[in-house]
Amino acid sequence: MQSFLENRVIPVLMKVGNNVILVATRNGIAFTLPFIIAGSLFLIIANLPIPGWSEFLGTYADKLSVPVQATFGIIGLVAAIGISYNLAKQYHLDGLSCCCITVSVFVLAQLDSHYKINVDNFGTAGLFSAIILSVFTVYIVRFFITHKIYIRMPEGVPPAVLQSFISLVPAVVCLSLVWFVRVILNFDINAFFTLLLSPLVHGLDTLPGMLILVALISLLWSCGIHGTNVLSGITSPIFLKFIAENTQAYLSGQPVPHITAEGFYNFFICAGGSGATMGLVLAMLLSKSRYYESIGRVSFGPSIFCINEPVIFGVPMVLNPIMMFPLIVAPLVICTCSYLLMDFGIIGRPVFQIPWTMPPILNAYFATGGNIPAAIWSGCMIIISTIIYYPFFRIMEVKQLAVEAQEAQFSAEVVH
Repeated sequence: MQSFLENRVIPVLMKVGNNVILVATRNGIAFTLPFIIAGSLFLIIANLPIPGWSEFLGTYADKLSVPVQATFGIIGLVAAIGISYNLAKQYHLDGLSCCCITVSVFVLAQLDSHYKINVDNFGTAGLFSAIILSVFTVYIVRFFITHKIYIRMPEGVPPAVLQSFISLVPAVVCLSLVWFVRVILNFDINAFFTLLLSPLVHGLDTLPGMLILVALISLLWSCGIHGTNVLSGITSPIFLKFIAENTQAYLSGQPVPHITAEGFYNFFICAGGSGATMGLVLAMLLSKSRYYESIGRVSFGPSIFCINEPVIFGVPMVLNPIMMFPLIVAPLVICTCSYLLMDFGIIGRPVFQIPWTMPPILNAYFATGGNIPAAIWSGCMIIISTIIYYPFFRIMEVKQLAVEAQEAQFSAEVVH
């Protein structure tokens, strides 16, 4: 199995994870996080789960929700800028020029049937078209720059003016192509990309789809690869779209539509980090082995904030046949339980995006808008994680205690 993973599976996944488009998409979408978290803070303040809070705020409750439109409402536009900038940098192009062209192209693609800009598509509704149009724009610019098809200016022209003329030809071409498709052909680019990616969107909104994703991420971690980073270029736009729709539904008093929105993986699967390793950390803290007890002490602080690299590489769990099973099974079990609890309405669903480093229990409480059962379940996740990890950790502990006993005996013999 190890040989198969190292020689067959890992090279393919690494190639996918290092793809320039996926890397640019992942980094570009990260540009939206400050806006989303800032908007979520206003939402949390406006909807604190405190009796009488709404009455206390009065008319200010609606006013506190206004910044949401300036944050959640432009996620697609910000993503287009971020992706374009990151992809341009990877190809050593002028990032600002590519961003400006991308914004024009993106806005042009959001025209409605009356040729007026549909600002609703500036949010998550236009996220998929933002990704495709950003890549399209940068590659068009790259083609013209690489083949030196641009307006040349005499020496002595200021760099800013020179760059604006260099960008002129690719800008005209990009705008002309999108104008022809959207206006002349009357082809809804945004609706097409949404339809094209709908199978993937639907798949990740189901329990089987999430189980496949979680298993793949854990498998990558067991091979020493940051599984979340490798796959986030594909999954982040979808989960981001889900959380924005959940937030809107929550504010409107409608049923929250999605379970697997942004935050579900971090807060309702990964107690202590990917692999739900918090249980293993607690087991190590109580270990009789000096080695594992020290690893537990070092790992406890980061694990509280969902950072598990000290555990993954300290135990180590990488290419460790004993720990590979719980590393994969623990998050799968917790994912199944969390999904079903939300599906049956026992605990709340994610409605706010908060920093992924927020500690367990608190993260579930705030992500669900103050749902007490969700916070209680977050604590139960840690217990489940401990139960799953402990038998396998005990096997390693016994071996390590034997090694430490031999070392102690050898040291005693040397002293005497």
